[in-house]
Amino acid sequence: MSDSFPLLHLAVALDGAGRHPAAWRAPRARPLELLTARYWSDLVAEAERGLLDFVTIEDSLGLQSASPVEQDRRTDHVRGRLDALLIAARVAPLTRHIGLVPTVVVTHTEPFHIAKAIATLDYVSTGRAGVRVRVSTRPDETAHFGRRPPALVRLDEVSTSAAQRPLVDLFDEAADYVEVIRRLWDSWEDDAEIRDVATGRFVDRAKLHYIDFEGRWFSVKGPSITPRPPQGQPLVSALAHQSVPYRLVGRSADIGYVTPHDTTQAEAVVDEIRAEQVAAGRGAESVLVFADLDVFLDDTAAAAAARKARLDDLAGAEYGSDARVFTGTPAELADLLQEWQSAGLAGFRLRPGTVPHDLEQITRGLVPELQRRGAFRTEYRAETLRGRLGLPRPANRYAVA
Repeated sequence: MSDSFPLLHLAVALDGAGRHPAAWRAPRARPLELLTARYWSDLVAEAERGLLDFVTIEDSLGLQSASPVEQDRRTDHVRGRLDALLIAARVAPLTRHIGLVPTVVVTHTEPFHIAKAIATLDYVSTGRAGVRVRVSTRPDETAHFGRRPPALVRLDEVSTSAAQRPLVDLFDEAADYVEVIRRLWDSWEDDAEIRDVATGRFVDRAKLHYIDFEGRWFSVKGPSITPRPPQGQPLVSALAHQSVPYRLVGRSADIGYVTPHDTTQAEAVVDEIRAEQVAAGRGAESVLVFADLDVFLDDTAAAAAARKARLDDLAGAEYGSDARVFTGTPAELADLLQEWQSAGLAGFRLRPGTVPHDLEQITRGLVPELQRRGAFRTEYRAETLRGRLGLPRPANRYAVA
């Protein structure tokens, strides 16, 4: 590998039995254990054995669906899941190094609740917490809460101005949401807690701050009830497929997950996110761009293709995805990752087609291959998730220099 490129960052996206709808029917799947703590702790432990940077844990506020905008009636796919944030909190004490990034649907939750929950996760994990913010356009999820009308976003008309307006509103709301949780994380200065038994002073009240956020969607006074997290600011990430969510990544996130299908697309996406950073006044900050890839891996490319074909037969259709679907060997995937890194990508979030098979192909096949090439770490060093990703611990916006 060329010395001009830094080490790659790798994450995995965990979602039930895997990304493929028939993954739960694969030979080594554990469908009876999907709702157990042991199942999730085993998956995260395997990711940590592979020295991965972090795992993301999928979540939603409605049943899983083959449609991105509405509930389906299928009974042959996994339906039902545990709360991602609670999974992360359960797994945190059982791991030492790997980052834990649960998904939170910000459209129907309150930023004050999520700010203290993620801050708590950062304490429980000793500085390894993050959050993936997600918007919801699904009417069935909206109907669970009864507080707002459905967004009525039609994906087949998303390029039109009429369809863009509700989408822009959803992502602008998400940007305000992130701003609120970031201010709440800063609402306690780092040394606000005194804990002096002799004088009876536990906290310096002058170092707790009202955030007084007033916006179109939120009015939040603060301060948080949870002191500033160990990382100062836990990692904020978001998935982005087009210009509107690219703006959210550029304005608000530490990491953006994107879905290019080749190097040229990856370069264009990175350039657009960098432009959004500059427009938001964040040009000097580090925003990492990770490409998402759905992966089906095996010892030979033919074996990987045959395994995916069997899953497709079980599902009754060829598997498709918003991201590129890669079928091949770990070495071939390593070639692709190094080729795409030249587009300005900091890393990759790999979505295993099935678990545990494809997860183990990543940790026991891909990682050693990248290590042999000098492209991936051989040990964990930094103690926090931000430190491992090369992101500084931010100064508290309310502290007086």
